[in-house]
Amino acid sequence: MARKKKIQENPDFIKDTSSQAVINTNSMAFAQRREQMAKLLQKDNRIEQLEADVAELKKLIKGLSK
Repeated sequence: MARKKKIQENPDFIKDTSSQAVINTNSMAFAQRREQMAKLLQKDNRIEQLEADVAELKKLIKGLSK
């Protein structure tokens, strides 16, 4: 019995028949997805930092008005 079987709907995927896992064999798409996720994480971190900076500025402005 074959351990891996091609998926008809998408030739970039194969299915491991023993664990039922679907494996992506397109390494370029995998690398692009990892890069996309890294950029998204950087963007999220930058937004969080900007929000923290704005909160700090608000606190400083409120302190000056007293």
